[in-house]
Amino acid sequence: MQVVQQILFIVLVGVAVWFFTKKVKEIMRNIKLGRDEDLTDNPGERWKNMALIALGQKKMFKKPIPAILHLFVYAGFVIINIEIIEIILDGVLGQHRLFAPLIGGLYPILIGCFEVLAALVLISCVIFLIRRNVLKVRRLNLKELNGWPRNDANLILITEVVLMSLFLMMNTADLVLQSRGNPHYPVTDSFWISGNLTGMFSGLSDGTLVAIERIGWWLHIIGVLAFLCYLPFSKHLHIVLAFPNTWYMRLTQKGEMKNMQEIQNEVLYMMQPELAPAPTGDQPAQQRFGAKDVNDLSWKNLLDAYSCTECGRCTAACPANQTGKKLSPRKIMMDTRDRMEEMGKNIDANGGTFADDGKTLAHDYITVEELRACTTCQACVEACPVGIDPLNIIVQLRRYLVMEESNSPQEWNLMFGNIENNMAPWKFSPDERDKWAEEMNNA
Repeated sequence: MQVVQQILFIVLVGVAVWFFTKKVKEIMRNIKLGRDEDLTDNPGERWKNMALIALGQKKMFKKPIPAILHLFVYAGFVIINIEIIEIILDGVLGQHRLFAPLIGGLYPILIGCFEVLAALVLISCVIFLIRRNVLKVRRLNLKELNGWPRNDANLILITEVVLMSLFLMMNTADLVLQSRGNPHYPVTDSFWISGNLTGMFSGLSDGTLVAIERIGWWLHIIGVLAFLCYLPFSKHLHIVLAFPNTWYMRLTQKGEMKNMQEIQNEVLYMMQPELAPAPTGDQPAQQRFGAKDVNDLSWKNLLDAYSCTECGRCTAACPANQTGKKLSPRKIMMDTRDRMEEMGKNIDANGGTFADDGKTLAHDYITVEELRACTTCQACVEACPVGIDPLNIIVQLRRYLVMEESNSPQEWNLMFGNIENNMAPWKFSPDERDKWAEEMNNA
C-alpha cells in the first residue's frame, strides 16, 4: 500500500510540473511576440528596484493596512511552502516528517513559525474576502472585473484559507497521535498554534485521527500542486513575474516619451534632402507608427500585461476614471493580456504561424474613447506596486490612431496645425508671442 501511495505521489508531482512548464513556455512565446527593447543598462539600479519593489513591496505601503495584510499572505506563501520540500521528500520516500530527527529541537520552532504565518494568512485572506464581497471596495468591484476576474480572485483567497486550515488540522491530529505513541508519528515538541488545538481532537480514535491527518496531508499537497497548475492562468502569476518585471523597469524619467527616429528622419530629410540615404535594393521593412496590435508593442509591454495583479490601484489613481470617463488603466493591461492569449491560441491552431483573424488590440479590445480619455499624467505608472507602465501602451496605441489612421478629434487637429505652423499649440505666431511677452514685461 505504501509503495502504491509513493507511485501515485510521484505521478501527481510529475504531471503538475509538466503542466506548469508547458503553460510557462506558451507565456514566454506570447511575450516574445513583442518587438525588441534593450532594458539591460544600469544593472545595479535594476537589482535595487527588484529588491525594494518586488521583494520588499515598497510601493504597496502607500496603503498601509492592505499592504500589511498582503505582506502576511506573501510571506506566508513563500515561507510556508518551504515545508513543501519536506512533504515532497516524505511522499517520494514514504517517510513522515523526514527533517524532524535531522534538525532536532529546531524543527518544532520552524513548524511553529510556519503555523503562525498560516494563521496570519488565513486571517488576512478572510479580511480580503470581506473587502471584496461585503464592503465592496470600489477599485475591486469595477465592471472590468465582472465574471472570471472576480471569481479568480475569490477562488485563490478561498483556496488559501482551505490550504492553511488543512495545514493546521493535520498538524493538530499529528500531535495527538504523537502523544498516544503511534509509531508512524515521531515525537516532536508541541507546535505553537496546533498545540493549543489538540483538545478538539482528543476524544477521537486513533483510526479517525490518522484519517484526518492523512486526508489533510494529501489535500494540502494536491491543493499546492493544483495551484501550481492554475498559477499561469491566473492574475497570481505576478507572484513570479513581479521579479523580472521590476528588474526590467524603464529607468528613464517618468513622463519621458520616446521619439520615433523614423519620423525624425523624415522631417530631417524633408528639410535637408541631401542628407537622405541613397535608395538601395534592400530597404528595411517600415516599422508601424505606434501600435495597432500586441506584436507592435515591445516585449516589456507584454511582460507588463502578464505581471498585472488586477489590484486596481492604477485605475483608482486615474483622474480620467475618477471623473467618470471609460478609461481604466487596469482594463488596458487586462485587454492586452487577453489579446496576447488569443493570438497565442491562434498560432497553436495554425501550426506555429498567426492567421489573420480580423481583430486588433486597438478598436476591438481597447476603444478610441478610452485612449483619448488619458491625460498622460503618469498617475497609473506611479501607483502600480510591481512597476507596470499602462501609459506606454496607451501612448503607442494613440500614436497609431493619429499617425496611421488620422483618427483624432478636431480640437487635436487644430493644435497639431498650430504646432506645425506656429511652433506652439496656440494660434499666435512666434512674433506675436514675443510681442505679448514684451508687453507683459513692461506692464
